[in-house]
Amino acid sequence: MLDIKPKPAKDPVPGRDTSSGAIVLEADRLTKRFFGVTVLDGICLSLKKGEVRALLGENGAGKSTVINLLSGVHQPDGGSVRMDGEQIQFLSPLEADRAGISVIRQELSLFPDLSVAEAIFAGHLPIGRFGLIDWRHVHKATAEALARLGLTIDVRAPVASLSVAEQQMVEIARALTRSSRVVIMDEPTASLSPKEVAHLGEIIEQLAAEGVAILYVSHRLDEVNAFCKTFTVLRDGTAISEGLVSETDIPSMIRDMAGRHIELSRAGADRTQGEIVLEVDGLASRNRGRGSRMVKNVSFALHASEILGLAGIVGAGRTETARMIFGLDPIGEGQVVLDGAPFEPASPEAAMKAGIGYVSEDRKDLSILPQRSVLENFALTQPVPARAFGRVDRAAEGRMLSDYVSQLGIKMQNARVPIATLSGGNQQKVVLARWIARQPRVLIVDEPTRGIDVGAKEDVHDLIRKIAAEGVAVLLISSDMPEILALADRVVTLREGKTTGETDTHEATAEMLMARMTSHD
Repeated sequence: MLDIKPKPAKDPVPGRDTSSGAIVLEADRLTKRFFGVTVLDGICLSLKKGEVRALLGENGAGKSTVINLLSGVHQPDGGSVRMDGEQIQFLSPLEADRAGISVIRQELSLFPDLSVAEAIFAGHLPIGRFGLIDWRHVHKATAEALARLGLTIDVRAPVASLSVAEQQMVEIARALTRSSRVVIMDEPTASLSPKEVAHLGEIIEQLAAEGVAILYVSHRLDEVNAFCKTFTVLRDGTAISEGLVSETDIPSMIRDMAGRHIELSRAGADRTQGEIVLEVDGLASRNRGRGSRMVKNVSFALHASEILGLAGIVGAGRTETARMIFGLDPIGEGQVVLDGAPFEPASPEAAMKAGIGYVSEDRKDLSILPQRSVLENFALTQPVPARAFGRVDRAAEGRMLSDYVSQLGIKMQNARVPIATLSGGNQQKVVLARWIARQPRVLIVDEPTRGIDVGAKEDVHDLIRKIAAEGVAVLLISSDMPEILALADRVVTLREGKTTGETDTHEATAEMLMARMTSHD
C-alpha cells in the first residue's frame, strides 16, 4: 500500500525519481495559476532515457496542465523545466517539438481537410532539391509509420474520412515520424480496440528500448500495469505519490487518485427485460468507394430495459451501424424495425422524433458546442416543449438542468459557463442528461467513458444502468472490454462489418469475445 499522507521533509519530493540514470526531462516545482486560482502547486517530475512513467489522476488533477507546460502550450508561473540538466523555456509547441518533445493528445489535433500524410508531417515537411517539398519521402515515411502500427490506410486519404480510432492511430504515427527524445501520450488508447492497445504496447516497448523517454497519461490502470515502469499520482494540482508500478496495485493507485475508496462495479443487473424495441436485420451500408462497405451484414434485437453491448475492433462497423440507425448515414441493405414497424430515418431529427437518442464517440466535435454554455448544450435536443408561438421556455430548461445537476452530481460553477470548462466526466453527464430529459425509447451510447477518470467512469456507468432500469433500451458501443463486461446484459460481436456471435454477459469472457472479434472462420 502507498502512503498518501504528507511525507517528512527529508523524504524525496513526490514525482522526482532519485535513482541512478540519465534524466532527459525534469520538471522542478512547477506552479501554474489561471485567473488567480492555483491549478498546479510545486510539481516535481523526471523522465529518464528509456523510462515509461505513468502520470495519473482524476479529471482536474492537473495532468493536462503538466503536459501543456512541458510542451510549450503554457509557461509556468513558478519552478522550471530542464532538459539534459539545462534550464529551458518553450514559448510554443513548435519549439518543444523541435527540441524533441512529441505529444499525442487525447483530443485529436489533426487537420481534417489535409491528407493523412500531410497531417502527419504538418510543421516539419522535408524540403528536397530546388526548395521543393519531398513528397516521395513524406508518403514513404507515412506508410512506414502506419505499417509499424499495423494500420493499412491510403496515405492520400483526407483525415476527415477516417474513423475516430483511425485518427487516433494517425496521431500516434505522427510522433513516430519525428526524432523524438520524449514522447508524451495523453490517453492514446481511448478509441482503440484491445488488439490495437496490445500493439501499441509493443511500440512503447520498442521506443523505450531505443532510449525514448515516455510520459504515459491514462485512466486505464491495467495499461499502466502492462506498459509503465514508474508512476506519479496527482490530486488537486499536487503530487500525492510516486514509485515503481511493480511495487503497488490498482486499488492503491485508485485510492491515491481519488482520495477515497472506489468499488469497481461488475455486470449482473437484475433488470427485467421488456418487449423488443429495436430490431436490425441484415443491415449493410452503402458502398464507400471501390466496392468497400464498412457494414456488410449486421443483425440483432434490443429489448426495453436492456443494455446490449456491441463489440468489435477498429473497422468492425460498430459506429457505422449506430450512425445508420440514427439517420446520420443512409442504409444500403437490410432493415431497421422500431416498435414492430419498418424504420429508415431520413435524418437525425427524424430519428429523435421517433424516440432514438445518440451519444457520439467524438464528444468534442459531435456531442457538445465547447464554447457555448452548459445550459445551451443541455437544451440542444429541446427537452422542454416550446411555449405558444414557438417561444423557448428558458426558465423551464434552467429548472430541468438544475434538477439533473443535483441528481447526477454535475460539478460546475454555474449553468452559464462554457461547457468546455467542465471536466470530461461532467461534460458527459450533461450530454447524457439532455437525452434522459427527452425520455427516448432507444439510447445509443458510443464510447461513453472515453477519456474520463475512474471515479467519473463509475458515475457514468451508474447513470447508464439507471437509464436502462427506467425502461430505455440501451445500445452500448465500447472499445473497453471491462466496460462491456461490466455494463452489458448481452454482447453482440462484429468483425469486418458482420455479426459473428451473441452471448449473455455472465457467460462471456474477454478471451471468448476477442476470438469472435478477430478470428476468421
